[in-house]
Amino acid sequence: MKRRRVLAFLSGLLATLMLAIGVRFILPTPAKAQSVTLLIAAAASLQDALEELDPMFERANRDITINYNFAASGPLQQQIEQGAPVDLFISAAARQMNTLQERNLIVSNTRRNLLTNNLVLVVPRNSTLQLSGFRQLTNPRVRHISIGEPRSVPAGQYAEELFTNLGILDQLQSKFVLGNSVRNVLASVESGNADAGVVYTTDARIADQVQQVATAPSNLHSPIVYPMAVIATSRNQEATRTYARFLSSSQAQAVFRRYGFGIAS
Repeated sequence: MKRRRVLAFLSGLLATLMLAIGVRFILPTPAKAQSVTLLIAAAASLQDALEELDPMFERANRDITINYNFAASGPLQQQIEQGAPVDLFISAAARQMNTLQERNLIVSNTRRNLLTNNLVLVVPRNSTLQLSGFRQLTNPRVRHISIGEPRSVPAGQYAEELFTNLGILDQLQSKFVLGNSVRNVLASVESGNADAGVVYTTDARIADQVQQVATAPSNLHSPIVYPMAVIATSRNQEATRTYARFLSSSQAQAVFRRYGFGIAS
């Protein structure tokens, strides 16, 4: 009788082990989250802030990798129109985003204004011109003024509006040195190739070789806003929305403020 109980016990144990092994092979292994890579097309003035935010986002979202294309908003808009595989667009002006929306190239319900900025006048750190306002740019001693190309660079568009409203655009036209992005404008002033330049507050803050001498009154140019939206052809819509939500988080906003951006209401 004792022997039978032992055999029964061993048989039950064997059956249990076989069942456990069988279940192990039958049950599906939990699928790992599929990693995705997003391409963010962003205005050049956002580069430093977004690159600082990147590791914060990727630490919290290990299955999402972020790549960036920083340039003037106009060329970025054109690249999207031509089919560039962009997931999210962050423009430095509403005009470029409006065009994409009119052509049904963005997911309209994801569009929102993310940030604001200010337009400022900068000069080389060692400048002897003693400029303190935009009207002084008409002085004959000021020979080269760097601004963004108004047709493609929002900072240049805002500068042109400012000079028009000040009534001095015609006097300054021959002095303009046009840059292909706001960072290119900044570099012209830093190198001394321009006597002055018009950039954003955020650009002036990161440059050691220039000094800010004036801020443009906001009523003399269009509001400087940074709209963002998911691109309609994105193959990673959910991941892109996750990244867009992160940019609106309090953690991200704290970084943007430190760089001099305002938070859009």
